[in-house]
Amino acid sequence: MALEAEGDDDFDELLSYVESSLSFATSVYNRSYLDRRISARMRRRHVDEYDEYLDLLTDDRDEQEALLNALSVNVTSFFRNPDVWEGIRDILAELNDERRINVWSAASSDGREAYSVAMLALDDDRVDARKVNILGTDIKPEILRAARRGEYEASETNDLKSQLEPLSDYERYVEQDGDTYRVTDEVRDLVSFERHDLVQEDPPRTFDLVICRNLFIYINREAKQAIFETLGSAVKPRGYLTIGMTETIPASCRDQFDPVEKRLRIYRDTGEGEPGDSRG
Repeated sequence: MALEAEGDDDFDELLSYVESSLSFATSVYNRSYLDRRISARMRRRHVDEYDEYLDLLTDDRDEQEALLNALSVNVTSFFRNPDVWEGIRDILAELNDERRINVWSAASSDGREAYSVAMLALDDDRVDARKVNILGTDIKPEILRAARRGEYEASETNDLKSQLEPLSDYERYVEQDGDTYRVTDEVRDLVSFERHDLVQEDPPRTFDLVICRNLFIYINREAKQAIFETLGSAVKPRGYLTIGMTETIPASCRDQFDPVEKRLRIYRDTGEGEPGDSRG
């Protein structure tokens, strides 16, 4: 089944229902991304037309939940792109002179990115982990509940030992109970989680390091601009921002950041904000 959503009134009506009735901000995401995820659900339910799927969706709460899960971008792992994490390790070591080190894992999904930061802080002798505060945020309450548990099934953590190679002794940070992996209390104590809407809300506060990786490839240009403005206002002067390795900073925001490791998409705030700028 090949579905063409561009200019399709039935598809627009379906998106409107998902946004208004299921509270998922379809207007933020690329249309082609939404069509791929919705079409996959339609194939699973043996439905060929958007209007038929809307009828099904309206009456089926299980399908509503299944679609929301399909639409949510939750592709994640511990220490995704290890080279980037070596750069983040060095940033934490450099920030160790600060009284506190505040880190924001924006769009943190099920928590593995935020917990990766905590593990690095605990694993590196140059960092005083007692000074590190990590906030993970996401828009979905259910994914935040999973993040707070810090438990991951073997099927969700393929090749865990390989993922945790950046650590000197991963068993200090992750315990195994059958097919379940659980981050230790030592790791969890450094991390808290909150709900946050990157498009609609101001940043929770300002941070020494903001990490928002592999989100922008799914969203449209207008939302990307809004999110970067949010992230930029969250970075302290001379603080750091890390984005996904295939992503770029919008032209309108580039004056705020200097590349530290351009290939790894690690940037530093220039410290040249306007007087009274909230980034201070």
